[in-house]
Amino acid sequence: MSSTDRTIISDTDWKRPGVRIPNTVLHIVLLLLLIAVGLLPLLWLAKSAITPTQDTLQTPMALFPNGFAWQNLAHAWNDVHIGTYFVNTIWVTAGEWAVQLIVATTGGFALAVLKPAYAKVISGLVLATLFVPAVVLLVPLYLTILHPPLIGTSLLNTYWAVWLPAGASAFNVLLVMRFFQALPTEVFEAAETDGAGPFRLFWSIVLPMSRPILGVVSVFAISAAWADFLWPMLVLPNQQIQPLSVRLPAIASQTDLGVYLAALAIASLIPVVIFLLFQRTFLRGGGLGGAVKG
Repeated sequence: MSSTDRTIISDTDWKRPGVRIPNTVLHIVLLLLLIAVGLLPLLWLAKSAITPTQDTLQTPMALFPNGFAWQNLAHAWNDVHIGTYFVNTIWVTAGEWAVQLIVATTGGFALAVLKPAYAKVISGLVLATLFVPAVVLLVPLYLTILHPPLIGTSLLNTYWAVWLPAGASAFNVLLVMRFFQALPTEVFEAAETDGAGPFRLFWSIVLPMSRPILGVVSVFAISAAWADFLWPMLVLPNQQIQPLSVRLPAIASQTDLGVYLAALAIASLIPVVIFLLFQRTFLRGGGLGGAVKG
């Protein structure tokens, strides 16, 4: 049996009208449901962003009964200062992404490739932290940020208060460690035979082989940082440096509904555009490209 027949429905069965037609209809229905669930909320938000407030309140599902309200977008950008909070969000997201990537790759490399004698003990301790509820850590973590050891000055109202705790992601470390463990050890042994040290092995061999997992960790890190609310609200009380996830709920009660929906639309559009621009970087698989030359 060929590989093309190893599916739920074989090629022979698929040629039968009694099988092909119902399954084609089912595929179309599922696709339409997926589009409805995934796109309709975004489309409604985009429509409401340029609809007068009264129209949104009275006939929320109608398509522009009294024209457009393009000024909602201008008010959201200029009066609500979405642009400022967007820049703040970029800083928060970029820092969290960089710190998580550095900690995950170096931690995974040390545990999976260098394999010190205590690697299993450290791996077990890192795994154990996954079972600690995040809310339990809020108070000790906040006190640590308020009075950090060795530094002597509070990190409140600095982006370091958001960046540094983000690096303590046991999930990312274990994820990268498992990926590194699946890499061919022959490549590492050949590099060490050629005189490559730990840093050269990490930078020139392991990282080029790890582009798939780096993309996965990047997607997780950016998504979590963009949507994070509680921790930035606690450690960034200064409104001028708060990200969108904190400022948008805070201004909801004092902002016109149409302007607020426009602000939400802008905040939702930006990550979608960023993902579409960099989806190849996030999703493509690197395999062993760059690690082994023929």
